[in-house]
Amino acid sequence: MQVTETLNEGLKREYAITVSAAELEEKVNEKLAEAQPEIEMKGFRKGKVPMPLLKKQFGQRLLGEAMQETIDGAMNQHFEASGDKPALQPEVKMTNEDWKEGDDVNVEMSYEKLPEIPEVDLKSISLEKMTAKAGDDEVDEALKNLAETAQDFKARDEGAAAEDGDQVVFDFVGKVDGEAFEGGSAEDYPLVLGSGSFIPGFEEQLVGAKAGEEKDVTVTFPEEYQAEHLAGKEAVFSCTIKEVKEPVAAELDDELAKKFGAESLDALKEQIRERLEAEYAGAARQVTKRALLDKLDEMVKFDLPPTLVEAEAKQIAHQLWHEENPDVEGHDHPEIEPTDEHNKLAERRVRLGLLLAELGQKAEVQVSDAEMTQAIMNQARQYPGQERQFFEFVQQNQQMQQQMRAPIFEDKVVDYILELAEVTEKEVSKEELEKAVEELDEE
Repeated sequence: MQVTETLNEGLKREYAITVSAAELEEKVNEKLAEAQPEIEMKGFRKGKVPMPLLKKQFGQRLLGEAMQETIDGAMNQHFEASGDKPALQPEVKMTNEDWKEGDDVNVEMSYEKLPEIPEVDLKSISLEKMTAKAGDDEVDEALKNLAETAQDFKARDEGAAAEDGDQVVFDFVGKVDGEAFEGGSAEDYPLVLGSGSFIPGFEEQLVGAKAGEEKDVTVTFPEEYQAEHLAGKEAVFSCTIKEVKEPVAAELDDELAKKFGAESLDALKEQIRERLEAEYAGAARQVTKRALLDKLDEMVKFDLPPTLVEAEAKQIAHQLWHEENPDVEGHDHPEIEPTDEHNKLAERRVRLGLLLAELGQKAEVQVSDAEMTQAIMNQARQYPGQERQFFEFVQQNQQMQQQMRAPIFEDKVVDYILELAEVTEKEVSKEELEKAVEELDEE
C-alpha cells in the first residue's frame, strides 16, 4: 500500500492511496482461511470446502470488505502517524472508476485538519464579576406578586358589571344547530375572565355581565378542535349569571407563608431573597462568561477549518431566518445564504469552540453520568406525562446526548478558567445588572 501527499495548503490535506491487487487478494485469502473451518456446503464436510470453491462463492463479497478495511486501515495509520485530527469526516473516493478485479485500487482522501491551538496564559486574564443583593423592596415586590397568585375572590356590589380579571359564577347550556351537545353544559361554573380557559371569544362576551342576568354567547369552535364533531361549528351558549366576584390578593401573613411551604412570613421572605439572589447570580455569570469569551477571542488567533466555519455560518443564517419567519416550521424554503455578519459570528464560535475543547481536554474536564442524568431530567420536565419516553429517546440517540453534553462541558471549562483567572467582585444594583444582561442580548 502506498500513501502519497498531493496537497498541503493551510489546513487542507489531500492524499493518493494505492492498494495493490496482490495486497487485496492476500486479504481475501486471509478472510477465507479464517472462515473456512465453519463453512458447510453440500457435498463437503464442515470445514473441508476447497479454497477455490470458497473463493468463487464468497470472493466478490469479501473483496469489497477487504477493500474497505484496507482503506480504513490506511487512513487510521496515517492519522496516527501524522497526528492530524480531521475537522470533519474525510472525503474518500476511488479515482480509477473503470476498476476491475485484478487491478490496483486508487483512492483519493481529502480533509481539513484541526489547527494547532496556541498555549494561553489563563492566569493573566483579569475579569470583573458583578454581584447583586436582593433589597427589601425587591423582596416585598416579589412577595406581593406571589400573594396575587394565591388570590381569592369576593362578591362585587349588587348590580356591578363583570370586568376582565373578575370571576363569574354561572350556569350554561351549549347548543349546535339548536341541539345541546355532550360536555356543553355546567352549573355554578367559576370562570375567571381573561384566563383563556374557554373557547376564543367566549370570555370577552361575558365582560359587562351582571348577577341575575341571562346572556347568549355565540362562538365558533376552532377548526382543529379536539372533538371532531364540533370542529369549525358555530355554537350558542345560554348563560345564567349567578355571581360576579372581584379578585382579592391574599393577606401577607404566616398563613400565606404556609401555603407556599414556609413556616412563617419571615421564612418565606428569606426563601424569596435566596431565590432572587440565585437569579441575580445566574445573570451575573452570563455577563462574566461573555466577558471571558470576548477576552479569549482577542487573545488567541489561529487558522480555522473553512468547512467548519461554512457549516456554522449556514446554521446561524438558517436559525435566524426561522426566528424572523416563525410561521415556517419546516425546511421547505429557498436556500439561505450567510451574510458577512453570519460568517464573522461563525468564525468566533468555531474559534472559541476549538479553544475551549482543547483547554477542557488538557484539564481532563469530564461530564459525569450524574450530570447528564440531571440535564435529561430537567429537559424532560418540558414534556409532562412523557418524561419516561423522552428519557429513553435520549438514551438511544447519540447525537441528542452530544447536544446536551456540549453546553455542560463548556460551562465546566469556563468554571475551570475562572478558577485560574484573576476575578474581582463588584457589587451592583439590580438595575445595573439588568442593563448589563440587556446589552448582551443587543450584541
